[in-house]
This record gives sequence, structure tokens and C-alpha cells, in this order.
Amino acid sequence: MKTLLGYLGFVLILGGGSGLVADRLGGFRLFGFVRFLVPDGHETAGYATLLVLGILLAIPAARRG
Repeated sequence: MKTLLGYLGFVLILGGGSGLVADRLGGFRLFGFVRFLVPDGHETAGYATLLVLGILLAIPAARRG
């Protein structure tokens, strides 16, 4: 279970971070699947939420290991 939380947290951190960078700089989207998780018009808040959720999932996985 801890590895699943770790992997999911890692993917959400990378997806949210790359979404924020692409949203601000208008660049290449590294993780294209996250645009389906974020509603149109709320990209910045949605990507920030994914980033925070990823951090919150990764912290318990790191503490257990």
C-alpha cells in the first residue's frame, strides 16, 4: 500500500507541477492526462490542487518507509 501511495503521489506531483508550468509559460504539457482531471477555466487552481494532493499522499508513504 505504501508503494502505491508513493507512486500515485509522485505522478500527481509531477502532473500538477508540469501543468502549472505549462499553464504559466504556455509550453509543452508533459502529462497530458491531467487536463482531463481539471475543469476548463480553473486550470491554475486544479493543477495546484493536484500538486498538493500528491504531496499529501507522498508524505505518509515516505514516513512508513
